[in-house]
Amino acid sequence: MLQLADMRLWRGRTDTEDGRAGERWHQRIAPLQLDSPPGVAILGFASDEGVRRNKGRIGAAKGPRVLRLAMANLPATFDAPLYDAGNVRVQKDDLESAQSLLGARIAELLSGGHFPLVLGGGHEIAFGSYLGIARWMREQHRDKTLGIINFDAHLDLRIPAPKGSSGTPFYQIAEQCEINGRPFNYLCVGAADSANTPALYQRANELGVRVIRDREITAWNLESVQERIREFIRGVDIVYLTVCLDVLPAAVMPAVSAPAGRGVSLELLEPLLDTVLASKKVCLADMAEYNPYFDIEDRAARTAAIIAFLIVNGISALPQSTI
Repeated sequence: MLQLADMRLWRGRTDTEDGRAGERWHQRIAPLQLDSPPGVAILGFASDEGVRRNKGRIGAAKGPRVLRLAMANLPATFDAPLYDAGNVRVQKDDLESAQSLLGARIAELLSGGHFPLVLGGGHEIAFGSYLGIARWMREQHRDKTLGIINFDAHLDLRIPAPKGSSGTPFYQIAEQCEINGRPFNYLCVGAADSANTPALYQRANELGVRVIRDREITAWNLESVQERIREFIRGVDIVYLTVCLDVLPAAVMPAVSAPAGRGVSLELLEPLLDTVLASKKVCLADMAEYNPYFDIEDRAARTAAIIAFLIVNGISALPQSTI
């Protein structure tokens, strides 16, 4: 089900004495209209079903609402228009229909020249995001290749048993790529050996997945990791960026389905995200797994808002002007 934007969520401090330079997101954002000029479009995916099927801690369906509240007071340090495109909500347990609807909505946004920033929901969001990008590419960029960069403690390459979940999206994407005769270009950054079985690593190897483990991401090894990311990006034309918030340490991000025992610190995650965004190839970004039921004083939501802030400010040009 598609829900209209609830603009009441966008409220915060105002500093009218500072003019436009003192504005915050809640002062810039507007509901998306059919004739809205290209801009950054925030779209929610209110879903717990994938996490429930994956035997995780449910509650992420409330994530898009709380994340909007956390982002409302961010300073507006960019020139692009900012829109709220509403939510796609899972009805009962019909995850597949919601993912299909999410894909259709994303394809519309991309075709309209917008940069979608999609807020989950569990990481089942990734399959819906991919469906939208794939549809848009078939219609407008058939000769281009897609690369997926996933910042995540988990590979999310489980085999649907029998249905998809928050742990299966990239296996499902690999299946779709094989069916459609497209290459499956997938880089997982931050994978934890303690959170992925040998079977998952074997599957990643069979599918040609590139993996950068969390223990490889250190301050003294940062440039090497950045170069590996750049090398991956050089081999594709368009990038889909997905951030599972459980890539962060549990002490910083406890409010997820499966908190990371080690994780990648925010201080190291930020320059890695900058590296991806600097390519000017990112067409869409999403954030997954934020669960407000396990947040304390909205601390984790504020951390997630920092990542959203980094992404939006890193998109200095709209997708169709760079692809």
